[in-house]
Amino acid sequence: MLSIIFPPLYYGASLARQTRANDVKSQPLPLACSSMKPGRWDIFCVVVDNYGDAGVAWRLARELALEHGIAVRLYCDRLRTLASIVPAIDASRDGQSVDGIDVRAWGGPSANDAIDADADVVIDMFGCGLPESLLVAMTQRPRQPVWINVEHLSAESWVASTHALPSRHPRLPLVRYFFFPGFSAGTAGLLRERDLFSRRDAFQSSEVARASLWRRLRLPPPGPGALAVSLFCYANHSLIVLADAWAEQSREVFCIVPPGAAWPALQAWMGGPPLQPGRPFRRGRLLISAIPFVAQDDYDALLWACDLNFVRGEDSFVRAQWAARPLVWHAYPQAEDAHRLKVDAFLARYGKALPAGGADAYRAFSRAWNDVTPMYADLWRGLMDFHATLDGHARAWAQELERLPEFANSLAQFVSDRV
Repeated sequence: MLSIIFPPLYYGASLARQTRANDVKSQPLPLACSSMKPGRWDIFCVVVDNYGDAGVAWRLARELALEHGIAVRLYCDRLRTLASIVPAIDASRDGQSVDGIDVRAWGGPSANDAIDADADVVIDMFGCGLPESLLVAMTQRPRQPVWINVEHLSAESWVASTHALPSRHPRLPLVRYFFFPGFSAGTAGLLRERDLFSRRDAFQSSEVARASLWRRLRLPPPGPGALAVSLFCYANHSLIVLADAWAEQSREVFCIVPPGAAWPALQAWMGGPPLQPGRPFRRGRLLISAIPFVAQDDYDALLWACDLNFVRGEDSFVRAQWAARPLVWHAYPQAEDAHRLKVDAFLARYGKALPAGGADAYRAFSRAWNDVTPMYADLWRGLMDFHATLDGHARAWAQELERLPEFANSLAQFVSDRV
């Protein structure tokens, strides 16, 4: 059992909850030293799911540095991946300062990298694990750092009862706390910069800002009455059915596609030249435009500009909710279809305030998009029947989430209470 808790890479929700609760009940935990001041934080990230892991880690590091004045070191095992969404990063350099963050390359938890063990707070992103040498060094410090595992986002009900629970290392005198983002007051909430809503609202009310975005992305602006859609997903059996429906419907669809699994699928559907930026493809009422990966701020603006956003994983999923636009989420596929529980949990929360017809249409399409049920063109048409309703709901949902704790604030307060 302990081998599953430490380090937790991927686990079932019920097992995680039971294991950690038992661990807390059975072993008394030492109190952190009250005189310790958390001056430096180290964040460790291993990129598993392409860009989402790096994206969340960067947003957290940037918010802690810029809004909380914390000295942050970010260790990432794939700087090239991080540089694709943070253009200021030079992937050829093992160490550099970007936006006040000390960015460093590392080889992951099994590497023998030389890592400074002087941080007051150590953050283990998504249970990536830490090098044994660092763990030993942490035990030898007069004041041990606060060690936090940032967990994956889930709307499941068990998250609130598990958030912030501690767990002992099976061999070393160390304690790690499990920190959960979430959609309820009992969790740490979601990452959100202080000025995010003001920037979003200013952009969405400005024709000039939207025109500037299309120019930066080297895209023509959507035509009059066109439905602007951003498409970011994992490999998906439903995509071809959806592309056919888009091509055949009466309203034009302007589909903007960053790199990912959608590219080869759409290219096969097109049956023509490779899908690449600067070479749009049209079939019927569907216009497909590929874009390269862009800086996070520009991706946020794309979400703000579109009428519907298909997002995946975690980082784009959260940012789409802050965009206050209708969204369709593609959950990261997990063994034994464990991700379906996450999908249904989110749909239950998100659809609670929708009218019955809208909630049913949204749930049916979303479950088909996640390969829970077959996809049919009628599901897309049913979703569009409620597009105006979904648009209003998306803004109300963002306002509801704003009333919850903010993740970086929750994290800073949690650490402050323990030092």
